[in-house]
Amino acid sequence: MLKAKVLLVGPCESGKSVLANFVSESIEGIGSYVPTQGVRILEYEKPNLNGNSKGAGCRFELWDCSGDQKFETCWPALMKDSHGVIIIFNPEQPSHLKEIEMWYSCFVQQQPLLDSQCLLVAHHKPGSAEDTENLSLAYPLNKLKLIHSNLEEDPEDVRMEFMKYFRSIINVLNESREKEEMSIIS
Repeated sequence: MLKAKVLLVGPCESGKSVLANFVSESIEGIGSYVPTQGVRILEYEKPNLNGNSKGAGCRFELWDCSGDQKFETCWPALMKDSHGVIIIFNPEQPSHLKEIEMWYSCFVQQQPLLDSQCLLVAHHKPGSAEDTENLSLAYPLNKLKLIHSNLEEDPEDVRMEFMKYFRSIINVLNESREKEEMSIIS
């Protein structure tokens, strides 16, 4: 079974833990807001994610990283051996739109990750206005895949988008493994 490490990063109170719990089907910490201290790791196993019965499936480690920059000294350790980064932000917070550039710079550009290994999530909190569908993001964020999540209105659409992203991570892992095997054979 493949194993993939995916980081969930972004500003404080953007919904990282809520989405990590939702995607991993965890009921841990549901309720009032409690800031993540450092990192919280959720394991999530998805057999046959590629849709064929031959696939071995994948075990995902979802690293729910604190948005508090006081943990910045831990970031290199968190990034080590990661296969993907999901940047989550609240589109109704103007400061979040500025901050996500910093998260991209620190967590994606400083690693050997492709843009396809990064996902931007504009997370709409319950009862939000949601008139932010047409976000204009600056380069290089505008070349990343952006999804809008609203767990009240379209939870299955959100789950489907995450599954597409996880499939792309598995494809990158498989390609990397095949290249490594070919280099050993050659």
